[in-house]
Amino acid sequence: MKIGLAADHAGFEQKQQLIKQLREAGHDVKDYGAHQYDAQDDYPDIIVPLAEAVSKQEVDRGIAVCGSGVGVSVAANKFPGIRAALITESYSAHQGVEHDDLNLMCIGGRVIGPMLIWELVQAFLNAEFQKEERFQRRLDKVIALEKKNKS
Repeated sequence: MKIGLAADHAGFEQKQQLIKQLREAGHDVKDYGAHQYDAQDDYPDIIVPLAEAVSKQEVDRGIAVCGSGVGVSVAANKFPGIRAALITESYSAHQGVEHDDLNLMCIGGRVIGPMLIWELVQAFLNAEFQKEERFQRRLDKVIALEKKNKS
């Protein structure tokens, strides 16, 4: 699977570790930054390249890390076709994909540890959207809302 990653300074170390783990697991990984630690970077700037890549389907899924995961989640959801969520436990990591077609997982690098991060990433990447009628109907409604409220 082709995976895109992005992080600000608060998630930089976790992103670097994830790149290594994902490559070792056989994934094609694209690093969208930050490419060096900079305590002055801003999560809205960092999420742009990753969110655009997910939106344009240049990568299959995205993973973003900031201090809490909230900032990158808010910013990522401003892009068309992005279904991003802050994930803190395994059930939502797979259920978000299975029921809601989640395509960008957001993680708080300052609030969860590396073992849990890896568990969440695996659950997210191993899940597939279940194309049952009720899930597709709900997803279609979300997509219609996005189109209706496009600025």
